[in-house]
Amino acid sequence: MSTAATSAGEAPVLRAERLAKRFGATQALAALSFELRAGEIYGLVGPDGAGKTTALRILAGMIAADAGVAEVLGRSPLTAEASLRSALGYMPQQYSLYGDLSVEENLRFFARMFCLSRGEYRERRARLLRITRLEPFTARRADALSGGMYKKLALACVLLPRPRLLLMDEPTNGVDPVSRRELWALLFELAAEGMAILVSTPYMDEAARCARVGLIHGGRLLLEGEPARLLEGFQGAVLEASRAGPGGLAAAGETAAPERDRGALEAIAERHPATIATSVAGAAVRALLRPGAGVAELRASLEAAGARVELAAPSFEDLYLSVTDGEAARA
Repeated sequence: MSTAATSAGEAPVLRAERLAKRFGATQALAALSFELRAGEIYGLVGPDGAGKTTALRILAGMIAADAGVAEVLGRSPLTAEASLRSALGYMPQQYSLYGDLSVEENLRFFARMFCLSRGEYRERRARLLRITRLEPFTARRADALSGGMYKKLALACVLLPRPRLLLMDEPTNGVDPVSRRELWALLFELAAEGMAILVSTPYMDEAARCARVGLIHGGRLLLEGEPARLLEGFQGAVLEASRAGPGGLAAAGETAAPERDRGALEAIAERHPATIATSVAGAAVRALLRPGAGVAELRASLEAAGARVELAAPSFEDLYLSVTDGEAARA
């Protein structure tokens, strides 16, 4: 999470107000609103098709919204004004580097695109290679880089003009766990220096890394706030059920495989009307439940089947599924 201090009265670097966009019969965005300030990492979290890419393309000035207001530093991102373009860095899901050029040659090419002087390029090149850990690989062709290294080179190219706002569309998609951790460490460093960063991601566990998150579904912002506070406001319940001991749920004198035990517990949970979703977590079955009396009823059913049942802390995936379930019930 960003630790950079921001003033409550400070003007937002980015503002989206009731953004709407339709592609034919598909409503990609519907009244999407949020703000982003300097030194903050904001996560736009949702599955594929939620509207995240459409939102980022509008905010990057790639397409126009059908309705609503998009502002970057108080101006429309659709403007061709050079100062605004250099203040906005946009990294799409598929960032196109020149595969037959080396790391060094790609950086040099984009430096020319951004009209950097030789002195500016030398200074920024040295820092970007250091923070992305690409210094040993400057002679390697871009198409020979690993997925994580390719993403870091793309980010280095985007950062060459020193943007005040960085928009990143699913930057960790397809990246190995180590590179993913390194990429987030880099984002924390940039936010601590005052950069405003908007990250879209389908990975619910990444929500906790952000200063604030917006949970998006069907083009609508369902919930927004600081990750810890959103989880504190979780209204449902999560039960974890596991084998009570040797023999588990097997009949007397029969030895049951753990997989069969889990399957029996999952079947009990799935049949219960209070259940939103079930999943397997190691040797246990997790059941996400709607709030109400059904929680006690399911717990009793699982215990009657010989299971050990405990309340578990909700994850962001649990929160997201609970919120979307509530939206579906109201529709």
